[in-house]
Amino acid sequence: MSLQLHRPDGKGGFEVRTGGDPAWRDSLRSSRWGASLKGGKLPALTNPEMNPTSSARSVAFWVALAAITFVLVMAGYLAGVWHFAGA
Repeated sequence: MSLQLHRPDGKGGFEVRTGGDPAWRDSLRSSRWGASLKGGKLPALTNPEMNPTSSARSVAFWVALAAITFVLVMAGYLAGVWHFAGA
């Protein structure tokens, strides 16, 4: 038994679902699916939450982060906060 082929009958059991609508795509009227657009072409959907970062800015960020980390670690060793295991 599959829930795709059966549905609850309201009495605690299942009833067989009859055949579906063969023209179900005609009921899609959202402009997102292109059904209501001229020619049926999909619209160009933009994602306002996604603004890609340029490669140069990404590389600059990681290089700056590495430089700041190096400076902090060296400052810690020079100030005596950390020390080498052999010393």
